[in-house]
Amino acid sequence: MGRSATAPALVLLVAAAVAVPAARSDRAAGCAGVPVGSARIAYAGWATHGAVAFRRPGGRAVVARFGAENANAYPTVLGIVGEADGRACGGRWYRVQLPVRPNGATGWVRAGTLVLERVRTRIVVDLSQRRLWLYRDARVVLRARVGVGSPATPTPAGRFYVNQRLVPDDPSGPYGPAALGISAYSPVLTWWRQGGPIAIHGTDDPSSIGQARSNGCIRLENATLRRVFAAAGAGTPVVVRP
Repeated sequence: MGRSATAPALVLLVAAAVAVPAARSDRAAGCAGVPVGSARIAYAGWATHGAVAFRRPGGRAVVARFGAENANAYPTVLGIVGEADGRACGGRWYRVQLPVRPNGATGWVRAGTLVLERVRTRIVVDLSQRRLWLYRDARVVLRARVGVGSPATPTPAGRFYVNQRLVPDDPSGPYGPAALGISAYSPVLTWWRQGGPIAIHGTDDPSSIGQARSNGCIRLENATLRRVFAAAGAGTPVVVRP
């Protein structure tokens, strides 16, 4: 795994339905909603029949539309970060992270369109240290060196989530045995297939681990990637620090 590094402190496949704690209705705040989740538990929402994300709860301005599956035939899953409820909101809504440009985009989806799952894992990546930490129940269960984007094709920093879990046809290829797609896109490779999505994946170039040589994705040694892939389900929050 390489040298040890201090783990950063935490601030904070289709599943059975679970309940998110009820949101406080705040008519005076214009249905601003409240955050959900903690350092131990996050929530993923599976759009089993597709979903429409709006700019605000009860609004009409559409931010994005999703089918039941994405371009890779993986079920659509959205990271839930907030909730709003009450007459001022026109019902119950979830604020969700969206796997679209610009990075960090969010929207509001009607609660009834999502099937919820609790997520107890979290991934933190520090680009300057070139390290990754995997947490479960807010405790570090794995740490590893990573390869990151080159200066010309940097890995974007921000708060994302695992939106798909993919297994390449060739486990000895450039993505290794598996890939965790995250809800982030390359800031420069907009012309790439599917808009330049970012993933945490294995590699056929072990010498790149610990280096800044990728096209923006986060590379792990294949043996380590298998462990991370087995532990981190869709909906796992991913924090990428500069």
